[in-house]
Amino acid sequence: MVKKIISGGQTGVDRAALDFAMKFDIPHGGWIIKGRIAEDGVLDDRYKVQEIPESSYPRRTLKNILDSDGTLLISRGPLTGGSDYTRKMAISRSRPCIHIDLSLMSSFQAAENIRDWIFDNKIEILNVGGPRKSKDPNIYKDVLDILETAFYLDVIDTNMPHMSVPSGSFRENHTLPQIPKTIDQAADIFISGLSFGDRTKIANLSPSKLKSMTQPMGEEIIARFSIGEHNPDLTSACREASGTGSDDQNVAVQIIMERVWEKLRQKRNVLKVVKS
Repeated sequence: MVKKIISGGQTGVDRAALDFAMKFDIPHGGWIIKGRIAEDGVLDDRYKVQEIPESSYPRRTLKNILDSDGTLLISRGPLTGGSDYTRKMAISRSRPCIHIDLSLMSSFQAAENIRDWIFDNKIEILNVGGPRKSKDPNIYKDVLDILETAFYLDVIDTNMPHMSVPSGSFRENHTLPQIPKTIDQAADIFISGLSFGDRTKIANLSPSKLKSMTQPMGEEIIARFSIGEHNPDLTSACREASGTGSDDQNVAVQIIMERVWEKLRQKRNVLKVVKS
């Protein structure tokens, strides 16, 4: 389980990792170049990173690699520049390293891949890197969402065992008997593809955490249930339940997940309570 998150303090991916750690009270740190210089100026003192004695990005990168159990790199597309250098340095030092390319997978799949890699490599100190804000203006929010989803999947700073993804999982292999026409049908199908551990975790989420976890899953739920013009019955049901009069697909996803949560909460007496 991850017990500490470190990064180089740069804007974008680095900063998202540090802000995530502080939001969830996870110890954080890492090395930054002399003067605490980042793309947006001097890094605020609330970030508990340490300065190296020179303005050398390669030196900073190497220290963060060596001070961690593994390096997570997140980008949208192939790694370039300093991010690619980080990958090469981690490989040359035989340190665990994973690259998550958001152009190839959904945010929820990314969170699951990160979870699996962390457990497989027994990562306790996680080094996080990737493009700065000027290279990808949206990467900060995406990384924050992915790390929060990983947190809710019990990857980070919990005492839960590895959450298995069974062969009949909703995301990968679950075959729908039919396209659901009602919210209850959609919720039941979703639940049927979850492991016991997954059901437990969702049942114990607070409403705010449920909302945060739902967002990265949206694309897959929309595709799986054909939400939109290809499934007018379910789309209409979600519109009526939302009271907004809108056919916004993301609103429909939220309605379905809230029903999943409600159903699992009703069965909570048979679910083991876990940390959420």
